[in-house]
Amino acid sequence: MSEPLGPPGGSADDEVFLPYASNTLPSVTFLQELPSYQSILRRRISAGGTLDRQQNNHGFARRPAAEKRDLGERTGVESEAVVRSIRENVLNISEKRRLRDSQKANVKNLSGWDQLKQTRNKSWKKFLDETKELSSYLELWRNDIHSIEGKFGTGIKSYFSFLRFLVLLNFTIFVLMFSFITLPSTISQYKVFNSSYVKVSPKGIEPQCTIYTISGTKGLVYFYTYIIDLLSGTGFLEMTSLFYGYYRIDMVHFNAFKYNLPLAYLLTTLAYLSLSLIWIVKRSVEGFKQSFVREEDPFQSYCNKIFAGWDFCITDLNASRLKHSSLKYELKTDLEEERLRQKKARRTTKEKLRIYCLRIFLNIFVLALLSGCFYSIYKATVYSQENISNVSSKMTFEGNLFVQYLPSIVITLANFIAPLFFSYIIRFEEYLPAFEIRLTLMRCVFVRLANIGVLLFSLRNRIKCTNEKCEACGYNYELYPCWESRVGQEMYKLMIFDFIMIFAVVVFVDFPRKLLVTYCSYKPIQWCGLQKFQIPENVLEIVYGQTICWIGTFYSPLLPAIATVKYFIVFYIKKISLMHTCRPSKKSVRASSSNFFFLAVLLIGLILAFIPLGISMTHRSWDVVPHTVGEFPGALQKILNGIASEAFAVPFFLVICLIMFYFIALAGAHKRVVDQLREQLVMESRDKQFLIRKLTEAQKRS
Repeated sequence: MSEPLGPPGGSADDEVFLPYASNTLPSVTFLQELPSYQSILRRRISAGGTLDRQQNNHGFARRPAAEKRDLGERTGVESEAVVRSIRENVLNISEKRRLRDSQKANVKNLSGWDQLKQTRNKSWKKFLDETKELSSYLELWRNDIHSIEGKFGTGIKSYFSFLRFLVLLNFTIFVLMFSFITLPSTISQYKVFNSSYVKVSPKGIEPQCTIYTISGTKGLVYFYTYIIDLLSGTGFLEMTSLFYGYYRIDMVHFNAFKYNLPLAYLLTTLAYLSLSLIWIVKRSVEGFKQSFVREEDPFQSYCNKIFAGWDFCITDLNASRLKHSSLKYELKTDLEEERLRQKKARRTTKEKLRIYCLRIFLNIFVLALLSGCFYSIYKATVYSQENISNVSSKMTFEGNLFVQYLPSIVITLANFIAPLFFSYIIRFEEYLPAFEIRLTLMRCVFVRLANIGVLLFSLRNRIKCTNEKCEACGYNYELYPCWESRVGQEMYKLMIFDFIMIFAVVVFVDFPRKLLVTYCSYKPIQWCGLQKFQIPENVLEIVYGQTICWIGTFYSPLLPAIATVKYFIVFYIKKISLMHTCRPSKKSVRASSSNFFFLAVLLIGLILAFIPLGISMTHRSWDVVPHTVGEFPGALQKILNGIASEAFAVPFFLVICLIMFYFIALAGAHKRVVDQLREQLVMESRDKQFLIRKLTEAQKRS
């Protein structure tokens, strides 16, 4: 009865699992049979006492009573932190109220200056809260997204929130490009504010390489030519501020200063790419924290689905039924995964060999399918570029439009056909259901983004110099007087065609299907049912369009404005489609994990955009940097040259590596703390079961 609960010198783990273990004696002997105590005892025996010394600095024990009382005795500028610590402290409501009342009573003993600072801090905090609440009413699509969340849950709401994020991102990029590139160039050409501009011929380049004329715009043209020009960015649009070829000014002179437009073009491009990267990383870190915490074992996952899986934002009856079926589907998926794990553990060597050979064969088929898609895009691009100069005189309106949009059509077909094959063959690879979804989505992401890369590669092969005639210019000047504008036109056509396909699918596929399912009782039609609103596929659709926007903004500075209008309209198209022509998928998507997945895929698209833009900037735009640095004062030139030298780069790289290793170690320590706290929860549940069993046995004996 008087034996101590554990050996002397308790460690931090003891404080986690058995608070006050080092100071309290057990009242009954059988408390030493608690699972938590037995676990700590086994750990001490296996570690030989070293674990106590290693973890002695981690304080997971409950706050002692003296420290709790000290929270209410602090005054001055620490009051705000004290209030926050009281709110976040693990105490019951009555204890928190007592500490708060004690703090308010101590305010009377403060000096006049401390009371003034405390009042000022409270007023400022109240002002910030009211401003934040007021700004929430100005949030774009606030009521619409809340309505969607109430009817269909947080998973579908996360898709529309992601769409709103892209609208804001593209609008910000448009403001940057318009303010620092389009506006100064337009002002100087119209001589507003007594401004003027200067054109300087590049050194080492033949004069004919700087002449940019539009072919096929002279004489009498048919009326449909303007439609083709509007849809393809040629003709009257080619020499507007929409494309790169319009910005041929080297310097803008205002009354007070000179504006270097090529340098502004380069820096603004780097600015919008950096802004996109920082914004995406900032939002993805928040989702990563939640997804990291949700990494759990199957038992905890089962408990979370049963006791905390309901979405209380749902108010619609049909949406609640859908949520029921979704939870049922998740439980079935968990059981299926457990069955497949057991089946995988019982596989013989012959079965493993068969599955591995089958997977190798199917992956070879996937590679062949991707190769076919890439080759088709390459040939379509070459054919389109070879015939695009003759479309205005030798072809009909339909033929002209087909040749202009042939690469976009082939890319869209590849984006539609390849995922169908991926979804079909994944069934034969015998992966776990969760891994099947991730692998299929990654294949779809790869095929969509790689198609854009193949298009750019095809254009590069057509643009580069292949004979002696174009060596003076460095590229195929006769076919592409301004190759940057041609790349911008291709990105422009991809953007327009992607929007046309989104609109056409809703109007000509989803809406007629809704009418047939509603008013036709034919069994095959009823078996097909309404179109499912698949969140991952819709996300890949808009990520594909956003990648086009990032790449095309360098070659078409006003493309973000088109993307902003496009996604603004797509929001209402998808909302109408969700409300009236589609049904949500039974495979639910958790909002926290889906937000992180959306932003991770978007980050992949941004990284892909860095590659062609980096090549373009180093070949054409980077020459302005050394010229600009050469005009700086000598001292500043030495500093910049020192930063660009190896003497600075190597120590900087080492410091970055040390910082990275520090954060990796810190993340590992936090992960160990999370594992310990999870083990604490498990041990507490086992202790409760043990005590209930002992109590039941005692009642039976009595």
